[in-house]
Amino acid sequence: MAHPRILAFAGSARRDSFNARVLVTACDAAQRAGATVTRLDLIEYPMPIMDEDAEAAQGLPEHALRLKDLFKAHDGLLIACPEYNSAITPLLKNVIDWVSRPREGEAPLECFEGKVCGLLAASPGSLGGLRGLVSVRAILSSIRVLVLPDQAAVPSAHEVLDGTTITDDRVRAMVEKVGERVATTAARLAAG
Repeated sequence: MAHPRILAFAGSARRDSFNARVLVTACDAAQRAGATVTRLDLIEYPMPIMDEDAEAAQGLPEHALRLKDLFKAHDGLLIACPEYNSAITPLLKNVIDWVSRPREGEAPLECFEGKVCGLLAASPGSLGGLRGLVSVRAILSSIRVLVLPDQAAVPSAHEVLDGTTITDDRVRAMVEKVGERVATTAARLAAG
């Protein structure tokens, strides 16, 4: 099988984000399954709120262009999605919106076309961010991303995380499965 490249990030800018911490376990599992994983922190890619008038006047922001290049260079995505008021975070939605904007000569949604994605969420609440995953799944599926049915929502994240280690065996296995599935599915698709 091919060695897929997976781009991994959390949709949170919080320094001690539960989602960024859970993402580490999924990334490790993807690497064990043969993927090369690139982790990034969205806080390093500040962008204005997506605005087509600003885009028309100034073009795509520099950080949007850098993110587009990263998306295009990878076969799959691992996204840990915090839940804000039962939905996607503004940070994550803004990234998706800017990356979806085509450069001149670029096909619409080229940066998302055919990507495989595994979704994770972590929350101190009892549902683990599950409601937010519904909106993320709907958005990504509508822009040509193959969102895997396997996902992991980690409830009571503050109780099962010790640093970046998931201490609950069942929860850890669930998160690892998402990372592994993204790697193996992306490899199969890349191999044709």
